[in-house]
Amino acid sequence: MNIVLVAEQGAGVQALRAIAESKHRLSLVLSSPPENSKSAALWHVSRQLGYDTRPANLVKTPEFALDLQRRAVDVITSVHSLYIVHPQVLTAARVGAFNLHPGPLPRYAGLNAPSWAIYRGENQFGVTLHWMSPEIDAGPIVFQSFFPIGLDDTALTLSYTCWKEGLLLLRRLLDALSAGSLPSIPQDLSQREYLDEKVPNQGRIDWLWPAQNIYNFVRACDFHPFLSPWGHPESTWRGEGMQIRKASLTGLSCSIRPGIVGRVDESGACVSCGDEWLRVQNIAVRGRCVEAAAVLKSGDSLCA
Repeated sequence: MNIVLVAEQGAGVQALRAIAESKHRLSLVLSSPPENSKSAALWHVSRQLGYDTRPANLVKTPEFALDLQRRAVDVITSVHSLYIVHPQVLTAARVGAFNLHPGPLPRYAGLNAPSWAIYRGENQFGVTLHWMSPEIDAGPIVFQSFFPIGLDDTALTLSYTCWKEGLLLLRRLLDALSAGSLPSIPQDLSQREYLDEKVPNQGRIDWLWPAQNIYNFVRACDFHPFLSPWGHPESTWRGEGMQIRKASLTGLSCSIRPGIVGRVDESGACVSCGDEWLRVQNIAVRGRCVEAAAVLKSGDSLCA
């Protein structure tokens, strides 16, 4: 098979290596060039290995379909791509176009699915490899994989699990292409939810929430040491904005007004929530990351 890879980041590099090691031919790689991206790992690796490498935004243009037809492309594979593929480009590949989605379809279509799953307190997640269609993340399923979400998983660690599991699905796709047999399981679109770029609750913590909900929100935003697409949950302290970057559960019930700082020690500052104390360990104030115990004082009031 003559394959085109549209991808980004480290997952894209691993996808390139998987295709290169297969029986198929990688004829073209599309990714964000260095001048358009802070993370151009795939671009550099692809060029170093001698592959024809072009800007990924070409997939948005109908003219690119003609180029794919001239190349006699059989398959388009999309891994963590940043661009919506034009419908004419989707149909230019003889066999079809396939996308690796970091989430279980149809329930978690769209953006930032790992973050949403942690925020909602899910205990299971998954990845989906599906046929691409003009409607985003709505094409028939080829393969899916499911796995538990750990109690301390962050958006970064869950995304990494999606990456690992997704690459296994990509290898299964390559094997299925060699065998000439590809599953095509229609999605139950009545169960579909499409997630956009909006941050839940406008990014604000409500201290009336149960401690578990706030802890989930903090983990859902945690991509450390990388930038978070959701930023970090915000609160107000002494009249100025503050972000909660790391927290942990205490399991200790509290009966005072939510948002009050209680005990402060080397392990962090305990803040009252709707049901329990939450230990806040790292915060950001005035753009500077600090240990909460170095700033917050017992009796301080935090508010949404």
